Amino acid sequence: MARRRSGKVTVRAIATEAGVSIATVSRVMNGHDYVAPETRALVQEALDRLGSTAVIPGSASEDRPAGAVYVRCPYLLTDYFGMIVSSVAETLDLHGRRLILSAGDAAREASVISGLPDDPDIAGAIFIVPSETNEELEELRAQGFPFVVIDPRLQPPRDIASVAASHFAGARNLTAHLIELGHRRIGVIGGPQEWLASEYRLAGHASALADAGLLTSPELIVRNREPVTDWGYDSARRLLDLPERPTAIVAFNDKSAVGALRAAFEHGLRVPEDLSITGFDDLYLSLSTLPRLTTVRQPLEEMGRMAVTLLMRLIAGHTVEALHIELATHLVIRDSTGPAPAPR
Repeated sequence: MARRRSGKVTVRAIATEAGVSIATVSRVMNGHDYVAPETRALVQEALDRLGSTAVIPGSASEDRPAGAVYVRCPYLLTDYFGMIVSSVAETLDLHGRRLILSAGDAAREASVISGLPDDPDIAGAIFIVPSETNEELEELRAQGFPFVVIDPRLQPPRDIASVAASHFAGARNLTAHLIELGHRRIGVIGGPQEWLASEYRLAGHASALADAGLLTSPELIVRNREPVTDWGYDSARRLLDLPERPTAIVAFNDKSAVGALRAAFEHGLRVPEDLSITGFDDLYLSLSTLPRLTTVRQPLEEMGRMAVTLLMRLIAGHTVEALHIELATHLVIRDSTGPAPAPR
């Protein structure tokens, strides 16, 4: 894999110098098997002429460092993110790897990924809901730097390793559960618009409605800028203030659902007799509410373990076939959902 470099040599520059396509350079730098030896030689010669010290996988001088793993999460490590990072840390410890953590506002404000290949003490990285563009991630991958994305914010390119939960299936099962209970007017408290998880969950919701011969109503979908309790509360109030309010609300996560419970209480509505409310994640919080939340369990700890396993294989120079891994979710039915109330 490509390691330390002098200067910022881009994939496009390498391709131009070698007289091959950008895709070919990417395949060579990532150690794909089906590349002719002459092509590898052309790319290595181009690297040398451009002043790069990158080394092509499989060459005798390839260095596989035993350095630390950089973990970056642009959110506070509470609940959801904390469980993932804790699992990553425990699994890295089993592999004898040191963890370098950047989390919270500091990690959100400044991206440092472009400098990671130049750090001899870092062997690879794990990015959780990264804010970087796909172009930035592709550039890092083309340099041969091993990394894995957990819960990608955008649809990741094919050759970037990622681990996520099945957001579509989880949301689809949740809405199907409400439809089976007789609900036809279901409000949605969506997540941030730029998150891939938000789009997948909305698509899963729409799929379950379509199976029942129902259409998604735009007035019943409210977006959260941040999936936190206060935003869930504000969004639920907007839904409950509609002339024809929903009989059920699907919240983006458990925290948003807690905000919806508060809004229902202030509107004088009983849950689930007058209004059913669901969450997503199955955090400890979902067991602490009254009533307890019906939700979707995400395998957060397994996501962390799987990401480390993928990363260790990439660091070792192995070719990874299943780059995009989607782990199953599980519908957990508790007390916050019930039969749809009779029409008023």
